[in-house]
Amino acid sequence: MPKNDFSHVDQWVFDLDNTLYPPQARLFDQIEVKMTQYVMEALGVDRDRADHLRTHYWATYGTTLTGLMREHDVDPGPYLTEVHEISLDHLEIDADLASHIQALPGRKIVYTNGSAPYAERVLAARGLSGLFDAIYGVEDADFRPKPELEAFEMVFAKDGISTERGAMFEDDPRNLAVPHALGMRTVHVAPDPHEADHIHHHTDDLTHFLGQLHAK
Repeated sequence: MPKNDFSHVDQWVFDLDNTLYPPQARLFDQIEVKMTQYVMEALGVDRDRADHLRTHYWATYGTTLTGLMREHDVDPGPYLTEVHEISLDHLEIDADLASHIQALPGRKIVYTNGSAPYAERVLAARGLSGLFDAIYGVEDADFRPKPELEAFEMVFAKDGISTERGAMFEDDPRNLAVPHALGMRTVHVAPDPHEADHIHHHTDDLTHFLGQLHAK
């Protein structure tokens, strides 16, 4: 039971994509199509080259946007608006997840490499609106992405997070290294475990995991 490992935690940080909704929703299938199209138009390349750059920049920098900004001086504002204009119609409300998040003691925030307006739309579609004290997107870290230390430091400073009393929930194992180094409990939310010293817990069902924290 993980409950005792979180007895000191009163500051809860949740990633958004594939964390607060299940990866089976496949929102990134839609986003990746939009990303590739944007790269094609912004850089004047064909689809194959755009797909390659999209994945290469994600692997190298943490987000495709960061690569476009640093290597091509792409304006992040229009990009973030365009790639997140996707359908959320198939997302399902998770009343149990909402209940478990509401019951967590202390402060709760969402921190995503996407944009804050997109996060708000996703939370609404999942029935999670109004449960979080703040929502932070990549724009709140001056477009620096997780897993960069500076990105976490900027967002945590803005929110006043005390990392030694914090926990981070995240689907990308790369993005748990810094929170671990800062003293946070780390939870990898994904279908398959990823063995690493900076990951304390793994779950393929966030709703069930949070329910265990409230178990008597």
